[in-house]
Amino acid sequence: MDADRDNARLSDERIAVAHRVTFIPGDGTGPEIAEATQRVLEATGVEFEWDFQDAGADVYEAEGTPLPDRVLDSIKERGLAIKGPITTPVGSGFRSINVALRKELDLYACIRPCKAYEGVRTRFPETDVVVVRENHEDLYAGVEYEEGKPETLKLREFIKETEGTELREDIGVTIKAISVFGTQRIVREAFEYAKAYGRSKVTAVHKANIMKHSDGLFLRVAQQVAEEEYGDSGIEFEDRIVDNLCNQLVSRPAEYDVLVLPNLYGDIVSDLCAGQIGGLGLAPGANIGDDYAVFEATHGSAPKYKGKNKINPTALMLSGVMLLRHIEETEAADRLEGSIAAVIKEGENVTYDLKEDRDDPSAVGTKEYAGAIIDKIEEGVSV
Repeated sequence: MDADRDNARLSDERIAVAHRVTFIPGDGTGPEIAEATQRVLEATGVEFEWDFQDAGADVYEAEGTPLPDRVLDSIKERGLAIKGPITTPVGSGFRSINVALRKELDLYACIRPCKAYEGVRTRFPETDVVVVRENHEDLYAGVEYEEGKPETLKLREFIKETEGTELREDIGVTIKAISVFGTQRIVREAFEYAKAYGRSKVTAVHKANIMKHSDGLFLRVAQQVAEEEYGDSGIEFEDRIVDNLCNQLVSRPAEYDVLVLPNLYGDIVSDLCAGQIGGLGLAPGANIGDDYAVFEATHGSAPKYKGKNKINPTALMLSGVMLLRHIEETEAADRLEGSIAAVIKEGENVTYDLKEDRDDPSAVGTKEYAGAIIDKIEEGVSV
């Protein structure tokens, strides 16, 4: 009886320290890469208490919305989520499930590490940058005026009267709004990330030479935050015009470390950087706010590959690495990242897109790739 009580107590203690995380498998190939990611995360020995929540196109058909309140409630209760790719239903009137999550949970920072691993086909093996993208403002804020609408013509007249520019009558307009508040907190997030992960430089990216009152504000506020709040941090600060940055990223990427950008530039540059490291299948992501964090693969749901055990799950697995670091399970994160890197470097038990020849018959499936990574974890591989 005493042994039974001791076993029950130990079991309760393990449950008490488990990390409570919402897990959204997604749709299309999402559930397959989500299962693979769950397996490797659990193989690290870290205790998780998962709350699985479905969302996406299939849920829309059953529940009338692709993002039910129960999903948001689960994340709000736990504070953490990891999600596979989700399809936004066509014709639903729903702009994007990812955008909805960011807005509902105030996930104002999108963080996308782009690191080239040995064994991946790339012309930029020295790439190791982190893109910190503002999530709410800029041209993605959703403030738009449709061509031909009375309010668009009214705006056109307002612009003519107040600014002097006469725009064409057949215009559509999207408002680019960047605030002091939004800029301050995204720049702080970039510096805090640099501090937490031993990064040495933050680069603010802009087009302030042309858009002086939006990007100009972004640059001015970024400079103020860098000087007044992080001047003694030892982290270097610089700025780059966005087109110049893109040129330099593909000519000398090793010069860049942490990039902080307004919404639109961040979206574009993060995909550029993903291309430098082998594609979106290797690009993890996290959307972070003051209260909640959602970790996700940055690629789509690829429904044509659904059920084929073929898709590369690395992006979501590396998002799991980010989750582990976020919850301060650093040793487990290092083991998981090191194990992923080791399997990719060996090049044997990898999916077709990680082979030198994509038609290589020795390529393995999603499940088998996860199994090879688990074997490395058990061997004690680490970064």
